[in-house]
Amino acid sequence: MVSKFFLARVILIFLFFGSFSSKVSADIIYLKNGHSLEGIVKSEDNDRIELEVCFGTVKFEKDQIEKISFYTLEEKQRFRQKCAEQRMESQRKIQGQKQQEVSRPKHIEFSQEQAGMVLEVVLNRRINVSLILDTGASLVMLRKHVAQELGIDLEKVKEEIKLKLADGREVQGKLIFLENVRIGTAEADKIEAAVLLEEIGDIGETDGLLGMSFLKKFNFKVDYQNKRLILERL
Repeated sequence: MVSKFFLARVILIFLFFGSFSSKVSADIIYLKNGHSLEGIVKSEDNDRIELEVCFGTVKFEKDQIEKISFYTLEEKQRFRQKCAEQRMESQRKIQGQKQQEVSRPKHIEFSQEQAGMVLEVVLNRRINVSLILDTGASLVMLRKHVAQELGIDLEKVKEEIKLKLADGREVQGKLIFLENVRIGTAEADKIEAAVLLEEIGDIGETDGLLGMSFLKKFNFKVDYQNKRLILERL
């Protein structure tokens, strides 16, 4: 036989915490510290309640709770709609901030060497190289060892091209596509490049040339006084 004490305790727990069934799953939790929070009860055990809110979940110890006010079905639907609108608005703001960041001019330092203006460049988000800025080069041009570091088997690259250098010389190369080229915080995807099949000289100890296949993605100018390349995404 079930004791009266046990039945009274079960009734008290039910009245205080509610059944949290699917019929009424959204509520406002009022805490003993005076704060309150609305959401949808996700789970409950003997000691705590997990409340799903618009942007995540929050756990409360039951001894923190003063009372719970349950939503009606209509109020629950309004709450879910409000959360959906808030999430959409948050996404719009994030996308807007990202676009502003992409559009903001990037100031990238370069070093001035005898061979020209040298920039530190990241290829395919994993290989660091030093390239000379060359607006007369139609493509990014790389020495053969860079292709090897990128894991490119030149024997399997079929398309050969002739490249004209700034001094009028022509050299042989193989056409490849770089997944990503990044200088500082300025980057672009799917960039045409050529792997030089012979040494061209006049580029010092650098790994190649940064040509127009990357630069054409930006408005750019050179600040010689402060040794900065300024890139603004088109």
